[in-house]
Amino acid sequence: MSATLGALLRRLQPDWDIQVFERLEGPALESSDAWNNAGTGHSALCELNYSPRTADGDVDISKAVSVNEKFQVSRQFWSYAVENTILGDPTEWIRPVPHMSFVAGRDGQDYLRARYDKLAGHPLFPGMGHTTDFAELERLVPLMARGRSAEQPFALSHFENGTDVNFGALTRQLIKYLTRTGTEVHYQNQVKDLERNSDGTWRLTVANRHTGDERTIDAKFVFVGAGGGALHLLQKSGIPEIKGIGGFPVGGQWLRCTNPELVEQHQAKVYSQASVGAPPMSVPHLDTRVIDGKKGLLFGPFAGWTPKFLKMGSFLDLPSSIRLGNLLPMANIGLTEMGLVKYLVTELAKNHGARVDTLRDFVPSAQDGEWEKVIAGQRVQVIKPNG
Repeated sequence: MSATLGALLRRLQPDWDIQVFERLEGPALESSDAWNNAGTGHSALCELNYSPRTADGDVDISKAVSVNEKFQVSRQFWSYAVENTILGDPTEWIRPVPHMSFVAGRDGQDYLRARYDKLAGHPLFPGMGHTTDFAELERLVPLMARGRSAEQPFALSHFENGTDVNFGALTRQLIKYLTRTGTEVHYQNQVKDLERNSDGTWRLTVANRHTGDERTIDAKFVFVGAGGGALHLLQKSGIPEIKGIGGFPVGGQWLRCTNPELVEQHQAKVYSQASVGAPPMSVPHLDTRVIDGKKGLLFGPFAGWTPKFLKMGSFLDLPSSIRLGNLLPMANIGLTEMGLVKYLVTELAKNHGARVDTLRDFVPSAQDGEWEKVIAGQRVQVIKPNG
């Protein structure tokens, strides 16, 4: 987000003085890093939580359309950026990968067919395919078909024009553009405090994490693109909009496979439906990833927990974010969202074998030793004052 905004501002206002402060030793080492997210780009081609079933059995596609429209705007900006040498070689950060949605059982078949009927004729979802034929499953995603009974009801919707996005590589290219056009990028510099001056400008206190030295910087505008670290900075800023806002960290874990024989049998991003009571971020998916030219598979996500707000954050992140104004809303969530609490506890109790058992819903022939656990990016769920 920060790199994108910086590139836009540099293009529109080339005379502006722009500075970037990054607490780590390089760009995109937190949530934007390729192994810390699924790289889907959220185009709504396959993510079923964007097209929920309604109470009357219909399917609401309004959010899917809205999300896809936003992704098209991103693609337009990326195309413009490549054509105008803001970005370099696009094969470093975006590749074509089919997007698919998979469901099992008769109810799942009915839902996915209704979703297909709604989306297939929409101009943002061209070329959508749909099948309940096992031979087609074997052709499209052979790894998912291997070991599966041909008698088990399933449905698969698919798009050939999906993408795999390496947001880490994309961010690094945007930062390179910023540095060569006069933007100062300060690594291992952490913003410790943020306060408004009497004239409406802002004063930042920045610490060099290598030397320990601190300095102050005045700025007319400040953009906070710190991921989970944003809550603390917004609280320090004193803006009224942050009063009562809390955050609860939910870590992520993947199963990863780099066995070339298995990787070649699955060339797609396949999403399914979240378990009952699970949050939308838990939607299970089996993804082809292409990172630094090497292919791999990711399955997950599985929830983990730590009080850190960033993967490379502090164990004091959660307790130090608690204020009198957000204590009640945070406590209220624990009492009213028991489904979420149960989901998190169940996820934390899973060992490697239990995670691979979950994977077998996608890949019935999966073996424990073929997959390894890796830690995904840290997420912070926003808790609003109204609960």
